[in-house]
This record gives sequence, C-alpha cells and structure tokens, in this order.
Amino acid sequence: MPANHELNRPSIAIVGAGLAGLACALVLRSRGHAVTLIGPPGNAGDTRTTALLDGSIQALAGAGVDIAHNPAAAPLRVMTILDATQRLIRARPVAFEASEIGLEAFGWNIANGALTEALLARLSGLDIDHLPGRLLSMDIEREHIGLTVEGASPVTTSLVIAADGRNSMVRQAAGIETTRHDYPQTALALNLRVSRDHRDISTEFHTESGPFTLVPLPGRHVSLVWVVSPEKAEALKSLDDTSLAREIEKQSHALLGHVAIDSPRSLWPMGTVMATSQAGPRIALIGEAAHVLPPIGAQGFNLTLRDIAALAKALQGASDPGDPAVLAAYAKARRADIGTRHTAVDLLNRSLLSGQFPLQGLRGLGLYALERVGPLRRALMRQGLARAVED
Repeated sequence: MPANHELNRPSIAIVGAGLAGLACALVLRSRGHAVTLIGPPGNAGDTRTTALLDGSIQALAGAGVDIAHNPAAAPLRVMTILDATQRLIRARPVAFEASEIGLEAFGWNIANGALTEALLARLSGLDIDHLPGRLLSMDIEREHIGLTVEGASPVTTSLVIAADGRNSMVRQAAGIETTRHDYPQTALALNLRVSRDHRDISTEFHTESGPFTLVPLPGRHVSLVWVVSPEKAEALKSLDDTSLAREIEKQSHALLGHVAIDSPRSLWPMGTVMATSQAGPRIALIGEAAHVLPPIGAQGFNLTLRDIAALAKALQGASDPGDPAVLAAYAKARRADIGTRHTAVDLLNRSLLSGQFPLQGLRGLGLYALERVGPLRRALMRQGLARAVED
C-alpha cells in the first residue's frame, strides 16, 4: 500500500469473507480505508474455477494480487464459439483473439481455491481486522450500524458492505427486496485432464440445452461448465468417472482428445437473482448479495469486481462512508452495467433454449456479424473486458 495513504475514519465493515469480501477488503484498504472483515475465511479447497478478465486482473494487481503470474492460472488468449445445435438455423464459428485488441490475453482462469489463497496471503500482510465468526445480528441506526459477531466484541461501523452471498443476511436486514427468475437448466461444473494441448483457447459450444464451455487451466487441464436440463445433470453426475469422461468427449467432439475427470463434480441450478437496489441505509451490496447471473460469458466475479471499483470511487473523499448521497451515487453507477449484462446473458440463454426461428435467426445473424465485421467484433471484445478499476 502506498505510504502516503492514511486511514479514513470512520470504519467500514465487510460481511462475508469469500472471494467477494476478500477482494473488497483488499481494494478498499489499498485506497486507505479502515476495514473490518467479518465471516469465516473462503474455502481454499474449492476446485471450481473463475475466469478473471483483463479489467479484473488489473483491479486485483492494483490491490497487490498478481494473478497473471500465478502458477495456478492459465491465460485465455482466444475465445471461440461453436454452434453445436442440430437446428435448421446454425451460426458460423466465431473466434475472438486477444491480440486483435492489443492484449496478451483476455484474462486468466484460476481455481477458486488458489484465488482464495492468493487473496488471503495478501490480506495477512495488511492491517485489516478479520473476525472469523458469523454475523449474528445488526442494529441499523441513523449515524452508525451495530454488529454482533460470533466470538467477538460488538462492532460499530459507519458502513456495512454485504458480501455474504445470494441469501445475504445483511440485505434481508436492510429490507432490500429481490427479483428472481429460474431457468429449466442446471450447470455441471468440474475439471478435466486432456490429451491434447488447449493452446490457451477457451471454447464454448452452444447446444439446445445451453452452453458447454471448456476453459484452459495450467498444463493439459481445463475446467468445464456444462449446462443441461436438471434431469440430465443428475444423470451425468451419477455416472462413474470413465462413463462421464466418454460423454464429455462425445459432446466436445473430442476437441481436446481423451479426457479424464480431475475434480469433484458440482451442480448449480441456473437462474437470476437481482436486488431492487444495491444500497440501503448505511449498507452497500456487492457480488451475489446484489446480483446472481448464470455462468455464461464469465460475468459473475468480474461483475463483482466492477461493483467494488464503483464503490471505491463513490467512497473517494467521503467523510462519512455511509452517507446517503455516497450510497445513492454507488447504486446509480452500477444500475446500467448490471442491467445490460443481465439482459445480454438472458437473451443469449433464451435464444439457445428457444425453438422459435426468429430468435435463432437473430442469434445466428449476430454471430455472423461478429465474425465478418472486424470493428464490431473488436468493440464487443473491449466492452466485454470493461475495466474493473477506477482511476
């Protein structure tokens, strides 16, 4: 942290010490804020992966966490989309190359456990109070919020940041409502060993049930997110390793040769959860406390880091972090980005599920334009990599 940064008082409490809470604590502390982190530490054994796009890589680097040179991370230099549907209207293959927009890579893919370890290692070198107990209760007053934390003395703070997930206790205590939409889909997530080099290429097959996405990991390893019906997801999860590997080879057209299962399997129901506002009285929501999107287009944690960047900008120079004007500015700054990306992910997903020719045609036409029109393709790539860091 720069030596000329001094702690801003009053303090900020972050509830939730998973990836969102850890990243938020590091970014805000790097900006000079006094931060208390509350909650059990993230799971360092989590084998699921996160594709961190360039803006997120830069944001974490600014907080002292270098993912691009982490041996557990693999670069994503090319992203391809292949239409694997059997419908009458099929889109042409599209490839996006990071070099087209002057980047070494679109981002890096890293196991959540390794990312957690990197964030915790940086946290241990800073004067950030971490209370590992659970939040038990909140008392929201006009000038402050009182927190009762398991195994700790009472905490009084000017601002509480909710980083405690889709079932956020903080959001509920603040009376912030949510809207929800469930899709008839479930995502199967696991990691694989493969017999062919992935060449730093992320490949997304579009199928009638949803995307089937292979994302590079170091060496001859990849992560897989396979979106199917809930019934098929349960059937796939119940297969033995050899049988599941054969199903994956078949679905991927043996793109990466023979595969072997290399991690536990997990199922994730597909749906969206959106908070009606990202702020309440002395409360700001980030990450899944504010928005849950399907695992399409690498939006999840990258969207969270843009939340954190916008919050850091709103807090800049504020004498009271919980001032209503500060939180209103934060909520306003996030509204368009979250809404736009929610709409884009929802439209793409519905276009895969729909049997209607007009929607299929629009998807095919859009991908055709991206393949043929260089300026449009490059503009979309830059938009997709929107920086999570605010100067």
